[in-house]
Amino acid sequence: MPDIVRLAFRSPVALLVVSAACWGTGTAVSKQAVAVVPPMSLLAVQLATSLVFLVLAGARFKPAAGDTAIRRLGLLNPGLSYALGLIGLVGISASAAVLLWALEPVGILMLAVVFLRERVSPRLVALSGLAIAGLVAVLYDSALSGQAAAVAVSAAGVACCALYTIAARAWIKASDSTSTVILGQQLHALAFAVAIVAVLALVGQPVLPTTLSPAVVASVLASGLLYYGFAYWLYLAALRTLPASLASTSFYLIPIFGLAAAAAFGERLLPVQWAGAAVVIVAMGGVAVSAIRATRSASPAVAS
Repeated sequence: MPDIVRLAFRSPVALLVVSAACWGTGTAVSKQAVAVVPPMSLLAVQLATSLVFLVLAGARFKPAAGDTAIRRLGLLNPGLSYALGLIGLVGISASAAVLLWALEPVGILMLAVVFLRERVSPRLVALSGLAIAGLVAVLYDSALSGQAAAVAVSAAGVACCALYTIAARAWIKASDSTSTVILGQQLHALAFAVAIVAVLALVGQPVLPTTLSPAVVASVLASGLLYYGFAYWLYLAALRTLPASLASTSFYLIPIFGLAAAAAFGERLLPVQWAGAAVVIVAMGGVAVSAIRATRSASPAVAS
């Protein structure tokens, strides 16, 4: 591996950017899949795909006493949070979903100040405000479509993710292995998803895809790898050395990657949206400088 690539993936900032790219692209891919696969069934297959990949990639499940609490967080995220997110995604557009998930960093910022007693600098608040302004421009032509109930369900999923980051930040350092944490969390989430699918099947609700094609299979598998295999590993690795309030600002990049992926599926973006994307990137550049300063004296090595 070239030195520049190795150094990039030892930087928590680089890890956050790549994880945001995985989540953003995964949203666009999941929208394609959830159109034909019931949400809970999709979640179960996505998680199973991720777990198979992680094991094949060398991750090993070696639970320790300090891992118990953070492993059980998998019931909250990706379990409940993404179950709600996928259910909501059925009734709203991808752009509306991106808009709702863009509110997550604001919630994390508030929770980090209240529960973790993290100090948020005025500069970080200003950069977050600039990023939000950019997001408004990016989503300029996006309107909330679908029922209010779908919006409320998606918003509940966002709240679960915000709570997850706060709890994960509080407990992640008690764990020796990022891979063990991810495997444990996704095993809990998979058990949750399978249980829900079983209940739905028993009461006569549809749990099988309406159609099955190579494109559907590819979208299901790809979304599982992006959403859960790659994104979580990178994000939790970065969270070991960065405050939750700082790490969460990388989520402002998710809509940018998500809309770019949507464009690959045929969605056309307006010039004002690309201008907004540029504003977000500039703001995130400032956040990256803050992150580098915050971790200058800490080891940036990624735990295995």
